Amino acid sequence: MNPQQLSALIPLLVFVLFFFFFVWRPQATQMRRRREMLRSLREGDRIVTVGGLYATIDKIKDEELTLELAPNVKVKADRSAVQTVRSRQQAKATQ
Repeated sequence: MNPQQLSALIPLLVFVLFFFFFVWRPQATQMRRRREMLRSLREGDRIVTVGGLYATIDKIKDEELTLELAPNVKVKADRSAVQTVRSRQQAKATQ
């Protein structure tokens, strides 16, 4: 390669590095955190769904959650419908 060809590749290399550090890597980190959050859901956790509903997880069966929106008001939702966990249920102390 002559210096002219090498200098033509520099902008492409800069673009690839920019894309990796400012687009792909943060997105991959965010996706990993979301997967971990969804995997760690437990019964009793207070959550917010992607639709903006505040609920408490009543039951978990594989990818299906039973959410309690209010006393005696329960709905079923997919695990991926959880946007954030507001508070975690404290582990019950063994007596």
